[in-house]
Parts: sequence; C-alpha cells; structure tokens
Amino acid sequence: MYTIKTMNKISEKGLAVLPDDRFSVSDDATEPDAILVRSAKLHDMEFPSSLKAIARAGAGVNNIPIDRCSDSGIVVFNTPGANANSVKELVIAGLLLASRGIHQGLSWVESSAGAENLSELVETEKKRFAGTEIMGKTIGVIGLGAIGVIVSNAADALGMQVIGYDPYISIDSAWGLSRAVQRADSLEYLLEKSDYVTVHVPLTDNTKGMIDKDKIAGMKAGARLLNFSRGGLVDEAALVAALDAGKLSWYVTDFPNSTVAGHEKVIGVPHLGASTEEAEENCAVMAAQQLRMFLEHGIIHNSVNFPDCQLRPVDAQRIMIANRNIPNMVGQITTILAQHSINILDLLNRHRGDLAYNLIDIEGDLTEDAMNQIAAIDGVIFVRSTQSSG
Repeated sequence: MYTIKTMNKISEKGLAVLPDDRFSVSDDATEPDAILVRSAKLHDMEFPSSLKAIARAGAGVNNIPIDRCSDSGIVVFNTPGANANSVKELVIAGLLLASRGIHQGLSWVESSAGAENLSELVETEKKRFAGTEIMGKTIGVIGLGAIGVIVSNAADALGMQVIGYDPYISIDSAWGLSRAVQRADSLEYLLEKSDYVTVHVPLTDNTKGMIDKDKIAGMKAGARLLNFSRGGLVDEAALVAALDAGKLSWYVTDFPNSTVAGHEKVIGVPHLGASTEEAEENCAVMAAQQLRMFLEHGIIHNSVNFPDCQLRPVDAQRIMIANRNIPNMVGQITTILAQHSINILDLLNRHRGDLAYNLIDIEGDLTEDAMNQIAAIDGVIFVRSTQSSG
C-alpha cells in the first residue's frame, strides 16, 4: 500500500487513478510515499524520509524546491500539456482584448448602466473603443512547447502570420507545428517583425527578465505583448516605461501585480490560464498516473529533475536505482548482482545532468544484503525494488 499526501484539493478524476486497494490518499498523511500538489508552497516543508516523489498538477514548479529534492532523491513530476488548451483559449481571448477595446467598452457600459438614454449613448460613444482586427497581423510566439505549438496553430487558423522562436524545440513539438509557421533564427528577428508577441517559456534563472529594456527597444512600434507563462519573464519597470512612451500599445498578463495593475494600457487577468474544469481534471489525471507508474513500476516520465526512463513492465522483480552520473556505476551494480547469482533480464540506464537512473528487471533471489551493497556504492542516491507485472 502506497501513501499519497494531497496538498490541495485534487480533482476526483485524478484521485480515481489511484485505486483504494493500492493507494491510501489523504491530506494529513505524515509519512507519505508521494505528494500530489497544485499551488501549495513546499519550500519550507520538511520532507519525511519516506518521500519518493512529488507530482505537480500543472506545468510550473516554482512552488517546489527542486535542488533539495534532487539531493534527496525525490523525483519531481509536472504535467506539461495537460492545461495547454485552456491556456491557448485564454491567449486567443487576450489577443482580442488587446485589439478591440472590449474590456474598456464593457467597463464604460457598466459605469453608464443608470443612464436613461444608454442605447443612444452607445451609438455615440462606441467610436472610443474602436480597435483593429487580428487577421493578417503578425504574431511572434516565443517558446514552442505544448502551449506555444497550439497557440501558433490557432493563430494561423485565424489568419495571422505566425513567427515562432525556440532553439530547443522538441521533435514532438516540431511534428505538431503547422507548416505555415515561420521559424525565427533569433529572438531579435521575431521581436522586430511582430505586431503581437506572446511568451510561452518556463521561468528559470536563464529566462527571468528575458523581455528587458533592450528586447523591448527592438520590438515593433505599437506592438502588443502577452504573457500567460510567468510574471518574472518580463522586466516590468522597462515594460511600464515602454507603455508610457507609446513604444508598446498593450500588455496582457495572467500575472498582475502592484507594478502593472491599474495601468491604463495593462489588461490584468487573475491567473486564469489553467482555471477550467477540464484543465484541472487533465492535470490531476496526468499527475496521478505519473505517480502510480513510478511507485508501482519505477517508470519516470515528465520529471523536471530526473531523466525519462521508461521500461515496459514485465512479470519480474524490478530494481530502481538513482545515482550520481559518474563512471563505472552500472558496472559496480551489475557486478554485485552477479555475485549474488542474480540474472539480469533487462536494463535501462538514463542520465540527466548530474543525475542518472536505472531500471533493472531480474530473476533470482534479491536479498537485503544485495540491496545494502548496492546502496553502499559511492554515488548511489536510492535503491528500491518492486514486483513489476506486465
């Protein structure tokens, strides 16, 4: 029986992935095997020695201490793409809000609701809220992951000219991208050519403040900037200065704060990107599936700190070993197994940066002594085993 601690309210569809005969799920577990979380901040949480994994039902992992988890051998999962359609639809709404004076017009109607001649006022005042169409305009999409790809394809379907920039685009993303999307060789080229710019990259030390004073200076005069990824991607002091100077027409963000909220050229959305019933269900289901596959079979998929390692479950005992990515680790492990007359049926070794991970299917008597010997190898982070089944 595996114990799962929930740190937020999790969709029932997600919890249904974890059957009662194999998993105990509660919000008060003290020694959980895994944590299922949405937005709760875990940086100050003391993790029990029992903790093997954390799954974030969402894409961002800013609320999880990744380095500490890696040092402790805790595998951290996220759910890229599970909320992609929800975010895409809000981006399209953001494009229209930045173009048509919709929210300004709505505010005016609300403030004028008591006027007896409102219908006449509408006809005389509507010119104040006139806008521009997005069809035929150029949109630059920074980051072509799960969300960036479908935003690009949707913009293309709406008749926009699409420029995409992502020097690290995956093969899967490339397959899903419309052939009409133009590839930018540099971020500077995309910014120079785009009437609209939408950002879809994770917030890291390398991307923090990536849209800075210099990048904004290279943007097209009157361009509109959309940020439905993370607030920290934009240098907001430089942004406000550009809005005040008329260099940028509008900023639409899902991450309003005291710096930008209330500015006449800022449309602040209260972090609604993934706030749909469907997105919450999709994220919960994916996160729960990833935890189940890891705990039951050692399979890692969509981890942010450990390598993907997927070996088809078979009817055999399986050893899962995490270690520092240093020479001769596999040789030392297999030598110990051989000394204990354990036959290796299959072995998969993957690495990611300083970390490596192994799945080994075996036949033979895996004793506690053999496990302890493997655990004692210098550089091994954790060893555990399970009876896998096909």
